[in-house]
Amino acid sequence: MKTSFHFNYFATSAALLCITLACPLPATANSHEYLLDNGLKLVVKEDHRSPVVIQQVWYKAGSMDEVNGTTGVAHALEHMMFKGTDSVPAGEFSRRIAAIGGKENAFTSRDYTAYYQQLHQRHLPMAVELESDRMHNLQLTEEAFSKEIQVVMEERRLRTDDQAHALLYEKMMATSFQTHPYRRPVIGWMDDLENMRTSDAQDWYKRWYAPNNAVLVVVGDVNPENVLALAKKYYGRFSATKVPALSERKPQIEPPQTGIKRLVVKASAQLPYLIMGYKVPVLKDPKNEWEPYALTILAEVLDGNASARLNRILVRETRVAVSADASYNAIERGPGTFFIDGTPSEDKTVDDLEQSIRAEIGKIIQAGVTQEELVRVKAQVVANHVYQLDSTFAQAMQIGRLESVGLSHRDADVILERLQAVTAEQVREVAEKYLIDDSLTVAVLDPQPLPENAHPQNSNIELKH
Repeated sequence: MKTSFHFNYFATSAALLCITLACPLPATANSHEYLLDNGLKLVVKEDHRSPVVIQQVWYKAGSMDEVNGTTGVAHALEHMMFKGTDSVPAGEFSRRIAAIGGKENAFTSRDYTAYYQQLHQRHLPMAVELESDRMHNLQLTEEAFSKEIQVVMEERRLRTDDQAHALLYEKMMATSFQTHPYRRPVIGWMDDLENMRTSDAQDWYKRWYAPNNAVLVVVGDVNPENVLALAKKYYGRFSATKVPALSERKPQIEPPQTGIKRLVVKASAQLPYLIMGYKVPVLKDPKNEWEPYALTILAEVLDGNASARLNRILVRETRVAVSADASYNAIERGPGTFFIDGTPSEDKTVDDLEQSIRAEIGKIIQAGVTQEELVRVKAQVVANHVYQLDSTFAQAMQIGRLESVGLSHRDADVILERLQAVTAEQVREVAEKYLIDDSLTVAVLDPQPLPENAHPQNSNIELKH
């Protein structure tokens, strides 16, 4: 499990210099924001280093917005979005993008659903026309849905039911959260998928797929005014609907946890596996909060690089584990979880690993983190910021994620600044406050004999078309 603000960290001497000089480039440079009359938000970011453009449409609806009985409908509709419209037959969307050398796909998460294309900038008008068409004109037939839901169920079997780590994560989340919809899997429960109807997908499409519930992100070799004209021409022709804004949706507050939760899952696997999940806050007010930033630094101190504490001490020095990781994502609509997971060495038990993890947490609470650790982690943050600017796709993803959870893409610079301002004492304080038993869920995989046709393990959680 890797971490935090969807940044991937890389440490370089140049990044260390950037921290010393406070010189990282603003992530929002060359960005332009517009709001169409129908409520569609458009963010355009210019990047003229290559003749490539990314178009992404983010809908502010994910599995978090589902209700019991129709879990998995957000992801099922994502599949159906490739099945054609009144003017574009099934498969034609993908065929046209492939014909001009482009790439396209989609993904569903707990918080949002997004669709994207990457192609030469001269083909942007075609991509805009195609993507806008399926925002409003999707064909949802009984025949197509009955076939595609079988594909979704098989995806669940392959990526969750037959994958021990993914299955453990799913059951852990269902135990950790008592009422919050994060307790339900993105792909849905199998019983709901088996009983899902075409009308469920139609209702979801009509409710959430509207311009005033979407963010259009375009990054690359473009002129912002030309992109705005395209957006008005194609997306602007659709009317807004009665979709509640994120701030207007009913609050879904998880009741306070009042003691440690434990579960054991028996599944086919070669080795036991441990996940420890602590309930923690996420970022809601980028300018004024500090705890999510300190939690991000804490995760990186534990597992940001080969010299981080979990790998250095548990894997290389004491050899209590063959792997040990930490993960925290501060950019979410719902409540946050600080994960620590690992696999014990052959001659060690899951309990040995848990106690060793607890010991490392205790060291941070008692003695804090060193200045050297703090400088190294902050260098990684800045370095990733610099490297992220090299990828048009990564830039678009950052914009879309921030906008889709109720933040602003302009918060990216604030986030970077506040991460650099985290102190060693703040890291110690959040460890002491949040890494406690009263907010902890411990999930253990009890390995069972592997069947002959076992699939390789894959704990990827975000589901793609």
